[in-house]
Amino acid sequence: MTQHTPAQVPAKPERPGLYGGKSSRRITVRDIAAAKRRGEKWPMLTAYDAMTASVFDEAGIPVMLVGDSMGNTALGYESTVPVTLEQMTMLSAAVVRGTSRALIVGDLPFGSFQEGPTQALRSATHLVKEAGVGAVKLEGGERSADQVRLLVDSGIPVMAHVGLTPQSVHAFGGHPVQGRGEEAAAQLLRDAKAVQDAGAFAVVLELVTAELAAEVTRSLYIPTVGIGSGADCDAQVLVWTDMAGMTDWPGGRTPRFIKQYGQLRTALGDAARAFAEDVVGGAYPAEEHSFH
Repeated sequence: MTQHTPAQVPAKPERPGLYGGKSSRRITVRDIAAAKRRGEKWPMLTAYDAMTASVFDEAGIPVMLVGDSMGNTALGYESTVPVTLEQMTMLSAAVVRGTSRALIVGDLPFGSFQEGPTQALRSATHLVKEAGVGAVKLEGGERSADQVRLLVDSGIPVMAHVGLTPQSVHAFGGHPVQGRGEEAAAQLLRDAKAVQDAGAFAVVLELVTAELAAEVTRSLYIPTVGIGSGADCDAQVLVWTDMAGMTDWPGGRTPRFIKQYGQLRTALGDAARAFAEDVVGGAYPAEEHSFH
């Protein structure tokens, strides 16, 4: 029998974590399901362009959402409602090109799936084929379950979205916290279970009370992705411009659920002013920046 010295014994493989893990392939929905079984929490950020997405990919962010929040952050709209499927496709394709490991999820914008399952399948197919995303996200619980079911049956992974759904901002009359009161809580739990039963691989819970989000997370076998929904969700997502301190909130009032991990707006403004002052003062371009 061959005797192994301690140095010869094969090392145990590292725990297959989603965040920061090494992989020669993209994260898939199977990896997301395995993380839920392990009880592993994971981060998700939005991304809207190849350069930013590449930074997050190098940082080990396992899932990126090309959200219709691009309407606010990249396109200058007051809400997500005006975003079109073509705009979503163009930016999603850029994010896919800028990454090699992260699972890229593309949003189905307002008006691209509400007519019913057939429209949803047509829109999702376009996003998958033209942009190369690995999954799509759509808003709504029970009301969108038929769309989720057809997409999943057709081979397209779906991340659902319940609670505050920004595409319904006019119906909500703002951005109220969801799940307060017995009737509202019961409906939200039904919504989450409906999209799970329809085949969604994960569900975003937006602006849901922490207690209800914890109950929903315990009740589902698919992971919950929280945004403003407490610490008990399986994953957490933020709009990257909020996370990095890039967003200029009206009145300077950052929403309670957002934690800023940088001050990119200040840093970028400082860099722009330094450049401008060098140009005006004649310091740039200097000799080392010139060709002869």
